[in-house]
Amino acid sequence: MRYQFKTEPGNVVFNPQNFTEAIKILISLNALLFLFRYIAQSQFDLAQIFGLSSNNIWPMIWQPLTYMFIHGDFFHVLMNMFVLWMFGSELESIWGRREFLKFYFITGIGSGLIWLLFNLNSNAVLIGASGAIYGILLAYGLMFPNRKVLIYFFFPVKVKYFVIFLGLMAFVSSLSYSGSNISHLTHLSGMMIGFIYLKSTWTLQRFKLLLNSYLAIIKYKKSIKKEKHIANIQANVDQLLDKVSEVGFEALSEEEKEKLFIYSKHLGKNIEKD
Repeated sequence: MRYQFKTEPGNVVFNPQNFTEAIKILISLNALLFLFRYIAQSQFDLAQIFGLSSNNIWPMIWQPLTYMFIHGDFFHVLMNMFVLWMFGSELESIWGRREFLKFYFITGIGSGLIWLLFNLNSNAVLIGASGAIYGILLAYGLMFPNRKVLIYFFFPVKVKYFVIFLGLMAFVSSLSYSGSNISHLTHLSGMMIGFIYLKSTWTLQRFKLLLNSYLAIIKYKKSIKKEKHIANIQANVDQLLDKVSEVGFEALSEEEKEKLFIYSKHLGKNIEKD
C-alpha cells in the first residue's frame, strides 16, 4: 500500500467522522476489559496476566499484544480512546480497516517491545494503548500537517506543531528517570515506529522477524535464569545428602527434611520435562 501525504491549509478545525469499524471494535474491547478489570479487582488483577512485564512474558507471550487493552484508571482509558476516535477515524476511512489495524498493532506492539528491552531487569508492568495512539498522532500529523486542532478547546494550533511538541516532550521525558508512572519511552517509540513504517519500505514480514528475535532473546534470558535456579537447588540437595550419608536421615531437623523433600520434588519435575 502506498501512503499519500497531503496538506489542507484551509481547514481550521477537523471534524472526526462517525465511528468507523475498526475504531468501534478497538474502543469496545478496551472499554469492556477496563470494566471487567474494575469488577474483578478484588479477586485478581488483569494487569498481572495481560500487562507487559519482563518477569513473566515467558511463557505469557501474548503480553506484547494484550497490554494495549489494559488501562490503569478511567481517565487513562478515556483519553486514549478519545484520541483514537478523534484522529484515527479519518485515517481508517482513508487507509481502510485492514491497513489501519496493521499500523495500529505494529506501532503498539513495537513500542511495547522497545520498552521491554529497556526494562528487562525491572519489576514494572506496562499497560495502555499509548504507544499505538502516539503512532496514530504521528501519522495524522504527516498526512494533514496544516490542519488545526483546538488545544483546551480554545487555542488553534497546526497539527504538525502539535505533533512535534508531543514528540519533543516524549523525547525529553524519556531521558528523565523521575519515577513517573507515565511511560514516555513508549510514546516516543510509537511515533518513531510509525514514522519509519510510513516513510520506508517497512513490511509486516520484517516486523515479524524483529518480534521473533526479541522473543528469542527474552526466552534465552529466562532459560539462563532457570538453569541458575536449578543449579542452586541441586547444590542445596547435595549438601543435605552429604549430611545424610554422614549422620543418617533421622539426624536431620524437620526443616531440613522438608527442604530435602521439596527440593527433590522440584528437581524431579524438571527432569521429567526434559
